[in-house]
Amino acid sequence: MSARRLLLLGPPGAGKGTQALRLVERLGIPQIATGNMLRDAVDGKTEVGLLAQAVMARGDLVSDDIVIRVAEQRLAAPDARRRGFILDGFPRTAGQARALDAMLGRIGTPLERCIALSVDEEVIVRRLLKRSAIEGRSDDNEETIRKRLKIYQAQTEPLIAHYSEKGIVRAVDGSASPDEVAKRIEEALA
Repeated sequence: MSARRLLLLGPPGAGKGTQALRLVERLGIPQIATGNMLRDAVDGKTEVGLLAQAVMARGDLVSDDIVIRVAEQRLAAPDARRRGFILDGFPRTAGQARALDAMLGRIGTPLERCIALSVDEEVIVRRLLKRSAIEGRSDDNEETIRKRLKIYQAQTEPLIAHYSEKGIVRAVDGSASPDEVAKRIEEALA
């Protein structure tokens, strides 16, 4: 099997993490999520990990520059280079997308497919409020959820157009059951 280089885009609560784990199982390629990359860099005490740790300790958002540097390290790892990857939560901004494109261009491995999950805003709000109640996450109240959705719409949603220009976007309705969404993603990857 050749390496697969996939990107999952979608608003918070669209099911990216759930579907990424299903793809990991099915395709045998690593999920590369922003939070995990940052934690691994911090735990590994890499130079960029220490920079990220200092920023996070202040309660600030990690800059695009740091996220890009952490992503570059992770994408250069043997498993990602050999088997491919599923990007989940990176890139989030146009700057990160341009950096990713350049990074992958340098090593001759462009993204193969971008799965753009779409879910109605009210469905997302209900999903995240339910998750918040189950997991006891006080940060997921309706006001915070709607704020995160506005940030996604302003910063990340434009990436769908960016990758559409490259001809790699496949839109998938993420409002169905996880099994049905997984089936739709499989069809989009065929």
